[in-house]
Amino acid sequence: MQFGVFTVGDVTVDPTTGREPTEHERIKAMVTIALKAEEVGLDVFAAGEHHNPPFVPSSPTTMLGHIAARTERLLLSTATTLITTNDPVKIAEDYAMLQHLSDGRVDLMMGRGNTGPVYPWFGKDIRAGIPLAIENYDLLHRLWREDVVDWKGKYRTPLQSFTSTPRPLDGVPPFVWHGSIRSPEIAEQAAYYGDGFFANHIFWPREHTQRMVGLYRERYAHYGHGTADQAIVGLGGQVFMRRNSQDAVREFRPYFDNAPVYGHGPSLEDFTRETPLTVGSPQQVIDRTLGFREYVGDYQRQLFLVDHAGLPLKTVLEQLDLLGEEVVPVLRKEFEALRPAHVPQAPTHASLVAAAGGGKDSTVHAVDDVTGKAPEATR
Repeated sequence: MQFGVFTVGDVTVDPTTGREPTEHERIKAMVTIALKAEEVGLDVFAAGEHHNPPFVPSSPTTMLGHIAARTERLLLSTATTLITTNDPVKIAEDYAMLQHLSDGRVDLMMGRGNTGPVYPWFGKDIRAGIPLAIENYDLLHRLWREDVVDWKGKYRTPLQSFTSTPRPLDGVPPFVWHGSIRSPEIAEQAAYYGDGFFANHIFWPREHTQRMVGLYRERYAHYGHGTADQAIVGLGGQVFMRRNSQDAVREFRPYFDNAPVYGHGPSLEDFTRETPLTVGSPQQVIDRTLGFREYVGDYQRQLFLVDHAGLPLKTVLEQLDLLGEEVVPVLRKEFEALRPAHVPQAPTHASLVAAAGGGKDSTVHAVDDVTGKAPEATR
């Protein structure tokens, strides 16, 4: 099972000091968080994609490419890639390039995004959000698996004999998760392709997450990819820890109360009771996280949000120390002991290459427009 952290990259005033970081400081802080995640033994760092204030990660490939150059083991992911407002051709090119630069340490989480104004900024209509997600991913899926693509759809210009370059590393595309908070159509899409399904698992009660994951598992089996319990599931989550639970609650409360997403709404006590948000000791985080398995089954990836709502970088790094030293080692051991042998591990580039029968050079050479042959064949 993979454990890691994800960031939405919000630039938020620290309610305890009144200080707001600059965009530069926040971007640099996200890189520091990723480096710390590898240092403490976490598996994954994931960055969101946003194109509006107060968020800064508008170019995940730039950030993840920089982090790839400064890490050796960390798996880099998005959380999410906007499949609706990005051109699938550019996604295919950008993430294949990142896959090469990172030696396969990259995967993607596809999502529609939840900020309505973004759609017209990129020439799209939010009312077509679901159809856009379906059509664009269908094209992306083909671009990574077919060397030459002829394609025609509703939302972009047709392609004729198009080859996306570079080709995926070892001939194996990055693994794709489909992330959703509330859309059953996205769970269906993930199941259809046999991809992973990532439930955000932050703002909604357990019953909602249970229904979404259950639908995905049922449809995964329906499409013949394996049994329902072999479907590839990831969960989000948010935690704040101190060794003493009362200290955690006291310290986190002003950040919760003023958070840009859920602030000025339900109380901290109500929110922690009704959603997976866990504020307390490392043992409480362990117990709560192990309990997720009771309603989603065995799953493959757990990502925590730890840098939201204006928390200072020093505090975030302390959270990562607690995750790496006290929480994740226990979770790793306990989840592995509970996982049946037929339930797959989290996908990696190495496991995908092995499943494909080994890697191959996927370079596609140019073809002469007149002869239809590769240039070297005409010499």
